[in-house]
This record gives sequence, structure tokens and C-alpha cells, in this order.
Amino acid sequence: MRIYRSLEETPTDFGPSALTIGNFDGVHLGHRRILRRLKALADQRGWKPSVLTFNPHPTRVVAPERSPRLMTSPEQRASLMAEEGIDQVLILPFTGELAHLSPQEFVRRLVVGRLGARAVLVGANFRFGYRQSGDIRVLEELGRQLGFETVIVPAVAWRGRTVSSSGIRELILAGRVSLAARCLTQAYALEGPVVSGRGVGSKHTVPTLNLAPEADLIPARGVYVTHTRNLEGDGAWESITNVGYRPTFGASDELSIETYLLEPLAGAPPRRIRVEFLRRLRDERAFPSPDALRAQILKDVRAAQNYFRRAKSWIGRVPCVSS
Repeated sequence: MRIYRSLEETPTDFGPSALTIGNFDGVHLGHRRILRRLKALADQRGWKPSVLTFNPHPTRVVAPERSPRLMTSPEQRASLMAEEGIDQVLILPFTGELAHLSPQEFVRRLVVGRLGARAVLVGANFRFGYRQSGDIRVLEELGRQLGFETVIVPAVAWRGRTVSSSGIRELILAGRVSLAARCLTQAYALEGPVVSGRGVGSKHTVPTLNLAPEADLIPARGVYVTHTRNLEGDGAWESITNVGYRPTFGASDELSIETYLLEPLAGAPPRRIRVEFLRRLRDERAFPSPDALRAQILKDVRAAQNYFRRAKSWIGRVPCVSS
């Protein structure tokens, strides 16, 4: 896959392209339906399957107070898109100037003029241009005028609700990570460096890896069954993770994400990890003593071991039933 980060970087032969446009946070099941249709159409017509996405999220520019906490970085999104056979991605810086382009200017100058779109595939709720004044009807009319095909891809529904990035974020914030995973088609994960903790676990309960997450979206406080991967070498472990403020050891203003590996760690501890959230076990709560907390952690470990025995096939890729 080729990734471009500005219009100036895009080559003159970016087109002819089959293009989809959007933020694609999480690259969830609905996004993947669009990407697969895009790939199939591009292969059929001999065009390049391409994506136009934005960084930062447009609301950070036009309405910062409504800006969502994102699940994925632009680079993570591009990596997930590559799984669906996308050849090229333009991660376009979203600026005030871009926000003020009319729908007509946006399509004429960028979509057709610069990216050589022969077909544009979007969802039914697609909006674009100044103050989101363009919709799919405007896009279809511009397609007739400028000679590109417009394909509207129906949304995916699961358990009676439309799969959307905003809906999945709500599930994660509520701690419903197993449901979120089904609509993401993979476990929601946090990545980042392992940092020093306060040393409480190694002294009083069990030793843990303390993650400094690089994402803004953190699951609700509680204890989770997780799967932990070393991002700078070999190593993957079944684990449990506590998200919270360690109330047993006194009040703290600093949120911690502490992961206990269910198997011994051979060699040096990892420096960067990815923690995949599979299932929520319980709320975080204060215990009367470190010994009581340790006893509960051992119960959590047994619950996690039972989970992994039942659901080995769920690690990394979680199926989602759609309708």
C-alpha cells in the first residue's frame, strides 16, 4: 500500500481510481463492506482502489467541543484498509481552508481533478463540503456532470442497530468491549510504552505491566480479560487488565492500565505492548486489604483462564453477525 499525507505528495497518476471518502475510525464492519465493494469494482474496471481520509478528524477544526475520542490513528486505519486490498490512501490534513470548500469545489478540485475518481463509493449518510451541505443526492448529481459513477453502499446492522464508529465508541466507554469487538471484527486495543508504576503490585499483590496508552479512547474502569502482544519483538500472552485508580491503595488522580500476564514472562519485559480487550469481568472496587485484593485477582485469573479455554478462536479476530 502507498500512503500519501498531502496533496503535494500525490502522484499525477493517482487515478484512475475507485475512491471512497471518510474518517473510517476503527475500520468497522460497515467500513469493510464499502472497502470490499470498492476493491471488487476497481478490479473489474482496471482502476486503483483508493481511500481519501483526514487528519485531524474534521470536528477538531470546525467544532472542537464535539470532537470524538478516536479508536485508531491514521496509520492504524491504513493498515486495516490494506487487509481489504486497498492500494493507496491519502491522509489529507484537514484545515480551515478545506472546511470552507463547497461540495462542488471539493469534488471538482480534489475528487476528480486531483485524485482521478471514476467511481465514488460512500455510505448513505455521507456528508461533505462547507457545513456538510453536500449529501448523496448532491454527489450523484456531480457524478452525472463530471463523469464519475456514484455507488451508495447500505449500512450494516447488528442486533437491530446500525454499526457506526460513534456507536462502537459508546460501547467501549461503557466497558462493553466484547460487543464492540463483534462490530469492529477485532478486539479493541490500546498500544503504547510500558512505564514504571508505583511498585504496589510487585510488593503487595501481583507484578504487572503498566501501559501508557497512545489512544484517547479508554474502556470504562474495571477488570478485563485481555490478550497482550509485544510490539517490538516476539511474545503474546493471555492476560487480565485493570483500568482504574487503584482505590485499595488510596485515592489517586492518575488513571492506570495494569496488565497481569497469566504465564511467566521469559526474558526482559517488553518495552511496547498492545493490549486487546476481550471481555469485562467486573467493576474496579476498593478491598479491605492487599491480601483481599490478591485473592480477588486470583479469582479473576481463573475466570480468564476459563474464558480462554472456551474461546481460543476469538483471539485477534472476532466474528460479527450482520443483517
